[in-house]
Amino acid sequence: MEADGFPRRHRMTAETAGGNAGVAGASAGAEVRWFSGRIWGVSESLVGNLSPRIGGETEIQTVQFSDGPPEIADASEPEYEGLPQGASTSTHMFAGAVAGIMEHCLMFPIDCVKTRMQSLQPEPAARYRNVMDALRRIITTEGVWRPMRGLNATAVGAGPAHALYFACYEKLKKSLGDIIHPGANSHLANGTAGCVATLLHDAAMNPSEVVKQRLQMYNSPYRGVMDCVRAVWQSEGPGAFYRSYTTQLTMNVPFQALHFMTYEYLQELLNPHRQYNPSSHMVSGGLAGAIAAAATTPLDVCKTLLNTQESLVGVPAAGQGGGQVPGHRHITGLAHAFRTVYRLGGLPGFFKGVQARVIYQMPSTAISWSVYEFFKYGITKHQHEKRVAQQREEK
Repeated sequence: MEADGFPRRHRMTAETAGGNAGVAGASAGAEVRWFSGRIWGVSESLVGNLSPRIGGETEIQTVQFSDGPPEIADASEPEYEGLPQGASTSTHMFAGAVAGIMEHCLMFPIDCVKTRMQSLQPEPAARYRNVMDALRRIITTEGVWRPMRGLNATAVGAGPAHALYFACYEKLKKSLGDIIHPGANSHLANGTAGCVATLLHDAAMNPSEVVKQRLQMYNSPYRGVMDCVRAVWQSEGPGAFYRSYTTQLTMNVPFQALHFMTYEYLQELLNPHRQYNPSSHMVSGGLAGAIAAAATTPLDVCKTLLNTQESLVGVPAAGQGGGQVPGHRHITGLAHAFRTVYRLGGLPGFFKGVQARVIYQMPSTAISWSVYEFFKYGITKHQHEKRVAQQREEK
């Protein structure tokens, strides 16, 4: 193991090429090592400036090496489980923030389609057969950048929301696991930690969700994020940004409980030794997200309705009956949303957009877990190797 955190087997060495090719390879390797060192250096600097550590938590657990010649111990690579278990809270927050932003940004066009397909009374021009048909028609009729409208609001909310989310989950998972089932994986601890983490995540993310979904709707009247925030604040009050919070929690608490328990269970099957294995993190995260998304689609439809307050809901569509519900200016509360969805769409209405939701969540959770585990492992390993180097210099 070299000081920059990459194993020797991944490096191009001068011996593998002859003459000038060897010099070029060594030069390229030096550039890669310099670039990787800069990445982890910047990450470590950011992590070090985040929130202080909790309750005397150490920066990282010391990895014990077997007795033997110092050069052999120095060359051995520390086990993955020995690193993240001692990762600081700030490391979890930084890795979670990066994972959340990447997850939401990469999958944002599909999220736009999901919001459109969950509309209860869409206009004729906004009725789509499937996800690909929706994307194609949105781009051709509204412009290539239309599916990305509201991305900046999502990115601003996703960073702090996922930082709190992963930090809270890791802390509670370990604390509850030590109480419920010491020394082993506890599904109850995983599910409970996921539920509590959701409370913090949704509190930070809900206003961004409201703005994002209003900008995603067909014929949205808002010019941009700030125009939407100003208009909602003036016409509906600050409470409009949390109108769907209880519904969001009602949906996300079972979603995250199922998501985390499924992820940890699949990790036991695919990665029993809990090594850093990107493919197992990706597969486990994707399957966990798909299962949880499909099971909670009815609640997501109600959440979208509460967030968007569709102007057509309660107003007769062309050729249809119906009428404005007396005494209700806005749809408020989960029960009211359930009644409205059932009145307008029946039982199938609760599963509008399920295909788009699963297609969105499956790669989203795969990306989120892969990026999170990568940064958690990489930052922590870099901190460990820096500490080992400092201790070696002091001797």
